Amino acid sequence: MSLIRWDPVRDVDTLFNRLMPRGLARWPQGALEDNGGSKLEWAPSADVSETDKEYVIRAELPAVKKEDVQVTLDQGTITIKGERKQEKEDKSERFHRIESFYGTFERSFALPENVNADAIRCESKDGILTVHIPKTEMQKAQPKQISVQ
Repeated sequence: MSLIRWDPVRDVDTLFNRLMPRGLARWPQGALEDNGGSKLEWAPSADVSETDKEYVIRAELPAVKKEDVQVTLDQGTITIKGERKQEKEDKSERFHRIESFYGTFERSFALPENVNADAIRCESKDGILTVHIPKTEMQKAQPKQISVQ
């Protein structure tokens, strides 16, 4: 049995996203830095699916180079983190509206016990990071009679 970390903020965020119109529901999470800066943190959208042979995580990472993404597995949790870097500002260009989010991101997913950690592989194509997590056969626990003394 794997334990899932409870995050009450995420539960409220999920409820909020369900109640809001579609355009606002996909709004990236934002936060200010502690030092008073205005660096925005964002969380890419991710889809998690399952086949007979594997679990698949597809994270939307447009304009993120594969060199700027790190995928780690630690204690049954897979973490995707990285950074979307903003292009160097051209002094002759004036922006009237900026809707793109830049900065660091991190997403973590609790994995079930039946995964083959040694065979996990990732690929990045067309702004989508795909993480393939193969399943393993789980030994079914046999009931054991314990004598009472």
